[in-house]
Amino acid sequence: MEPLLAVHDTKGGFSARWIEEIKRRGLNLRIVDCYKNTILDDLSGCDALLWHWDHSRPKDLLVASHIIRAVEMKGLKVFPDIASCWHFDDKIAQKYLLEAINAPLAPTHVFFEMQEALEWAHTAKWPKVFKLKRGAGSTNVRLIKDSAEARRLIRKAFGKGFKAYGTPLTDLSLRLQTAQRTRGIFKSTLRLPRFLMNLSKRNSLAPREKGYVYFQDFMPNNTGDTRVTVIGRRAFAFTRRVRPGDFRASGSGTVEYVQSKIDPECVRIAVEATKRMKGQSAAFDFVQDEEGRPAILEVSYCYVDKAVYNCPGHWDDRLVWHEGHVWPEDAILDDLLASLCREESVEEAGTSI
Repeated sequence: MEPLLAVHDTKGGFSARWIEEIKRRGLNLRIVDCYKNTILDDLSGCDALLWHWDHSRPKDLLVASHIIRAVEMKGLKVFPDIASCWHFDDKIAQKYLLEAINAPLAPTHVFFEMQEALEWAHTAKWPKVFKLKRGAGSTNVRLIKDSAEARRLIRKAFGKGFKAYGTPLTDLSLRLQTAQRTRGIFKSTLRLPRFLMNLSKRNSLAPREKGYVYFQDFMPNNTGDTRVTVIGRRAFAFTRRVRPGDFRASGSGTVEYVQSKIDPECVRIAVEATKRMKGQSAAFDFVQDEEGRPAILEVSYCYVDKAVYNCPGHWDDRLVWHEGHVWPEDAILDDLLASLCREESVEEAGTSI
């Protein structure tokens, strides 16, 4: 019997491709709304749930991990499962995860007491990178040049804190560059009122970021970073250049798909780390430390699908190269169906004499 697959239809996410591909393959599909009070009942009879939940929606951050865990307890397969996404959009969680699996995380310093953080800042070597635990595409990320600037941020972090989604002036140059690249100045100007309204609404729903500070060692002399995305046994990789006059590469949009520029060690580390995490999907951002060794800055279960599709090929978990473009949604769906088949085979074997 063909499995029944539930998809939460999310505008701008992976769901459109999932729905299209499930229909194309002639599989059974049910569109569900994971925000409904009746979601667990609505999933009755389903074998799996696919939900591309996102950091930009406060209600996703509020309930997604709880619903996913409940759906797993109900016995369904889920993408993403808890092992893949419990740390999503939470850099503090990522720090502990990567340290637990002995992945080469860039040295990271987190404090939950103001006095301890102030004392550390007085003796630390600067510059360092200040981050809020939430934010993607280099938002909420700043280069701190000295201890005086760090102490000001520390006092703010343990005082009124920071708006979770920033203010209209937060990362203004980044936002202007992104807008010009994707839509042009004229269209972006027309969208400005909607952007401000959405920003205000998100900040009103999300609690302020406060009660902690997060610093990461600055890795100088990096002209870009390497993004390695692992989906099942496949690893896709590309490089991104740092924006002019900046130190950040994530969100720059200057992507290069040149296989010779990919450090095989980054691919190996990403594949191994995903296995240790027991993750279905993980995207790692790498830079080089001062000795030229790969260092991970962040990890995320999701990413821009077109950026992965544009890779000319991928490595398998034995680091063998395979030519050809792959939509990440298709790879995710293939892995989910294979998982359901394995489970069915185990159940059949268990009932045989």
